[in-house]
Amino acid sequence: MACPETTSDEPLTPAGRLFLQPQTNVVIHCILRGKKPGDIDAIKSTIRSSLMVQHPRFCSLLVRDKNSFEHWRRTQIDIDRHVIVINNRLDKSGNLVDEPQGPTTEEDDEAAANQYVADLSVSCPLSMDKPLWELHILMAHKCAVFRIHHALGDGISLMSMLMASCRRTDDADALPRLVPDKRPEIKGGKGRNWFWLFGVLWWVLKMVLYTLAFSVEFVLRTFLVSDEKTVITGGDGVELWPRKLVTAKFLLDDMKVVKRAVPNTTINDVLLGVVSSGLSRYLDHRTPNALRDGLRMTGVAMVNIRAQPGLQELSELIKNKSDARWGNKFGVILLPVYYHKSGNDPLECLKRAKATVDKKKHSLEAILSYWIGDLVMSLLGAKYACMLNYKLLCNTTFTISNVVGPLEEISLAGNPLSSIKVNTSSLPQAITMHMLSYAGKAEMQILVAKDIIPDPEFLAKCFEDALLEMKEAALEK
Repeated sequence: MACPETTSDEPLTPAGRLFLQPQTNVVIHCILRGKKPGDIDAIKSTIRSSLMVQHPRFCSLLVRDKNSFEHWRRTQIDIDRHVIVINNRLDKSGNLVDEPQGPTTEEDDEAAANQYVADLSVSCPLSMDKPLWELHILMAHKCAVFRIHHALGDGISLMSMLMASCRRTDDADALPRLVPDKRPEIKGGKGRNWFWLFGVLWWVLKMVLYTLAFSVEFVLRTFLVSDEKTVITGGDGVELWPRKLVTAKFLLDDMKVVKRAVPNTTINDVLLGVVSSGLSRYLDHRTPNALRDGLRMTGVAMVNIRAQPGLQELSELIKNKSDARWGNKFGVILLPVYYHKSGNDPLECLKRAKATVDKKKHSLEAILSYWIGDLVMSLLGAKYACMLNYKLLCNTTFTISNVVGPLEEISLAGNPLSSIKVNTSSLPQAITMHMLSYAGKAEMQILVAKDIIPDPEFLAKCFEDALLEMKEAALEK
C-alpha cells in the first residue's frame, strides 16, 4: 500500500527527536487480548483499510540528512513486514515451547505475554528500515502486541487511533464510547461582587505561587536533588537490565467507592493513593523497621496538555491546526508519595494524594515542563535535552501514567477483546506503571528491573490489597 506522495520530507518535532536518542529511545507496547484466536487474514485486511496506514507517521521512514537532522519520508507499506506471527506457545519465562506441559490457564497466557513484552522492552528496538511500528500476534495465547515508537505520538494519539479501528461488541457498526469529559460549570456573572473579585485574585496568586514553587523543584530535581536510596531505587544504566512485567487488577467500582469517601476526589487521586500505600506495604516487606516514616519517593507523571482533554476524535488529531493535534503533546509533573508504616488510616494516603494533585492541577507545571523541553531542544539540541530528561529519571523513583479506555467491551478485526493493557520500554527507574481502564476494569502494567524488584507479583498484590483496604475504610466511614 502506498501513501500519498509528497515532494519534501517532514522534519521531526522536538519531542520526536528526543525519543530517538539512545538513552530515551522509547517504544509504546499495547497488549490486546482476544477471546478467540486471531484470524491473520482478517487482521491484515483491517490494517490495510484502517485510518492508521493513511496517517503520514505510520507510512514514513525515519531518515537523516547530511547534517544528521531527522526527517519523515513517505514510503510504501509492506504489511507482511509489520505483522509478525508467532505460532508456538511461550512459557512463563517467555521461551518458545513445542507442547504445553499440562493444561494451561488464562493466568498462564497472561504471564507468558507479559514476559514476552518485558523482553521486547529491553532487547528489541524497532527496525529503522521500515515505518516505526509492528504488530506481534501470539496465536497460541490469543494475544497481540502493538509496538509503536514514541516518536510517532503519545498515548492519547495512539489510543485514539486504536479506538477508531475498533467497534462495540453489542453494535458492530458503532465506535467505542469513552468516558465523557466532565468540565466544571461556569456560572453566570450575576451576583458578582468584591468577594468574587477577591476570590479570583486569590486563585491567580495561588496559581503563580504553585507554578514558581513546582518549577524550582523541577529544576532542582533535574540537576541536584535525588530521592533517597531504597531497595526500589533505579539509576544510571538500569534501563538495560532484564525486566519483568506483571499486572495489578482493579475494579473501577471499587475505585469509585473510595473516591466518594473524600469529597471532590478523582480516580487519579485514588490511583496515586493506591501507589503510595502499595509502595509502603512493599517496603515494609523488604526492609522492615529500616526506613524512617515520611520518606519521600518521587514519581514522574505524564499529563496531556491539549486544549481538549481525554481521548480525541481522530479527524481532529490529524488536522494540522487543530487544538487537539497529533503527536507528543504532554508535559511532565513530579508527584511525591511518602512511606508510612502500616496501621494508619488507609484513607490518609488518599487525602495526601488529593492534596498533592489539587496543587499540581492549580499550577502550570505541566505546560512549563513542555515549554522548557522544547526550548532546550531548540537551543542546545537533542543530545542535551536527552541528558536532562535522563538525569530527571535517574533522580526519581518511578514513572506513572493513566489513560481512560472504552466504557464497554469492544472488538478488533471481528475478535472481541477481553483486555487492553499498555506500557513502554524500560527506563532507568526500577518501576514504571501504566494504568488503562476497559469496560469497568482497570489494569496497571508494572514493568520492573527484576534484579532490583525480585518479587514483582507481590508488588502488584500490594497495590491490589491497598485498594481493597481503602475500600473497606470507605464503606465503614
